Amino acid sequence: MKTTIKKYSNNFIYNIIKEDLKRNKYFSLHTRFPPEPNGYLHIGHAKSICLNFELAKLYNGYCNLRFDDTNPLKENIKYINSIINDIKWLGYTWSKKIYYSSEYFLQLYEYAKELIKKDLAYVDQLTKEQIREYRGTLTTPGKNSPYRNRNIEENLKLFEKMKKGNFNEGEACLRAKIDMSSSCMIMRDPVLYRILHTQHHQTKEKWCIYPMYDFAHCISDSIEGITHSFCTLEFQDNKLLYNWILKNISVVNHPKQYEFARLNLKYSILSKRKIQILIEKKIINNWDDPRIQTIAGLRRKGYTASSIRKFCEKIGVTKQNNLIEFSMLEYCIRNELNEKAIRTMAVLEPIKLYLYNLDDNYQEIFTVPNHPKKPELGTHEIIFTNTIYIEQEDFKEKYEKNYKRLKIGEEVRLRYAYIIKAEKIEKDKNGNIIQIICFCDLNTLGKKPTDRKNPAVIHWISKKNSFLSEFRLYEKLFNIHNPEQEKNFLSFLNPNSITIKHGFIEKKISEKIQKKITNINLFFQFERVGYFCLDVIDSKKNKLIFNRTVNLRDIWNIKKK
Repeated sequence: MKTTIKKYSNNFIYNIIKEDLKRNKYFSLHTRFPPEPNGYLHIGHAKSICLNFELAKLYNGYCNLRFDDTNPLKENIKYINSIINDIKWLGYTWSKKIYYSSEYFLQLYEYAKELIKKDLAYVDQLTKEQIREYRGTLTTPGKNSPYRNRNIEENLKLFEKMKKGNFNEGEACLRAKIDMSSSCMIMRDPVLYRILHTQHHQTKEKWCIYPMYDFAHCISDSIEGITHSFCTLEFQDNKLLYNWILKNISVVNHPKQYEFARLNLKYSILSKRKIQILIEKKIINNWDDPRIQTIAGLRRKGYTASSIRKFCEKIGVTKQNNLIEFSMLEYCIRNELNEKAIRTMAVLEPIKLYLYNLDDNYQEIFTVPNHPKKPELGTHEIIFTNTIYIEQEDFKEKYEKNYKRLKIGEEVRLRYAYIIKAEKIEKDKNGNIIQIICFCDLNTLGKKPTDRKNPAVIHWISKKNSFLSEFRLYEKLFNIHNPEQEKNFLSFLNPNSITIKHGFIEKKISEKIQKKITNINLFFQFERVGYFCLDVIDSKKNKLIFNRTVNLRDIWNIKKK
């Protein structure tokens, strides 16, 4: 995999690292990617993955993969497996083994006791609602819990009782003793440990008290020897708490945290909580639905790892929050597929044409390129007979002056084949078109007509060479630029985010696909239609399903103009 050194050596984080290493502040760079296993990764995580792994690679350093698994109520082994798969698929390998914050539960417990012994933590028995009430607001200070002044010995005994399971959930918690009047809400005696009588996916039933994310996160970084901790801007205030924790416990390593702008993508929801709502309400099918920007969803839609890495490279790393155009993501995959996708023909909404001057036994085989500019991608054969299918939108029964495709009395050229002329229409008793009767000029193969204007070109598939398939056409899931900001984000759903069509692909191509049904790298440009990939989840050998990855052009912005 090509390292994008130029892009990752041109941001403020790179300059910080460069200066730190220059001053011999650290022996080597050690970063980490620390996801919570409570959902699938999305395109925003991809930005963080690329940043951490690329910088480690740039400086011959190390990058850990660590699961910050401190909340068994929301975590699941399936999320862990999907995250591991996504990182590998993106092309990155972590240093040594996979780490878990749960590995450090005993150490974290001992550090919590250390805070108690220093009179910097206490067991509180206020309810969640009372804790929230006592915390105050942004404009009013909080007030001390009535349990805040318990002595050290009593707090140690109560914390041990919490560990042994002698309290029900919500009856007690461990809080840091900092400052209830702090201007920073996070420093108003934050909870460090809570009780959860539930099985953990790694430690099973060994523990019934679990550290809060903020407590475990910074200490886990310290234990692993992380030198530079990169996170998004919303964790800027958390740094105050991290520094307070590390300063007051007996750890040597104090990682430095640096914040960068999170990825915000137009028309997209990246919040795992909101994605879960979409799944629960059956608006999308699952975490890998191609309409959402999870890495699994993008992969299923036909995005490649290199196109996602390219996108992350292009948007860069800054401290300025902004909303990225969705078209930039599409640009990255469109450019790549233009180079690598096999060209073939597909008819999504078929209408039948009968070429009356060719008999029923007439057949020609044409050899056509898989890519007009890439001879190394080879060729394939298409069959031409007297009965073919074209797209419904390529024929107009009623005259339209500016319509340049097939209409009665007018000509078009069939891609790679002959010029045909529509002469009449056959309909059933309900007025539906059965077929269009056309004349085929057999003197026009590969020739421009000299006695008339050169007609438009349309794609087609011979009935004999057709294989019935399903096509899923995806549009934006939301109708507004920034649904993340909307409280009632479900009110802005696009009702046409998916359209399913049943048409045909070339039978010769389908035979090749069926031999590779489990191969994810089956990318196609259906000529004049768009870029598609095989949906390997739902496809079967007798039922091929294709997902549209992206249009041939940036239709979204063309529509806006």
